[in-house]
Amino acid sequence: MAETIVTEELKAVYSVLDEKKAEDISVLDIGELSTIADYFVIATGMNANHLDALVEAVEETVEKNGWSIRQIEGKGKSGWVLIDCRDIVIHLFDASNRTFYDLARIWKDAKQVNPLEMDA
Repeated sequence: MAETIVTEELKAVYSVLDEKKAEDISVLDIGELSTIADYFVIATGMNANHLDALVEAVEETVEKNGWSIRQIEGKGKSGWVLIDCRDIVIHLFDASNRTFYDLARIWKDAKQVNPLEMDA
């Protein structure tokens, strides 16, 4: 049951980021590598305003579905926003910060997944 909710939340977050034109959306299954979360969602926004819009869209989607956000760190103008949804941690970057922090390289042992192909 809990895995079904996580899968639904992951699909919803991925879909809203795609709908709002986030670039290069990656989903990493880190569940077997860390206790931080089950999944990292990493996406790029075009500028500070776009990052803020992506954060707002994720917040609305999560709240609308009755899920919860533990906390949000950063603002669009900082170039990196982290949204902690407990089992899913969403990292939204501008292009230069995404390249600099390169989370995909740091978590290279994680399996990349497409949430739209996951069974709920």
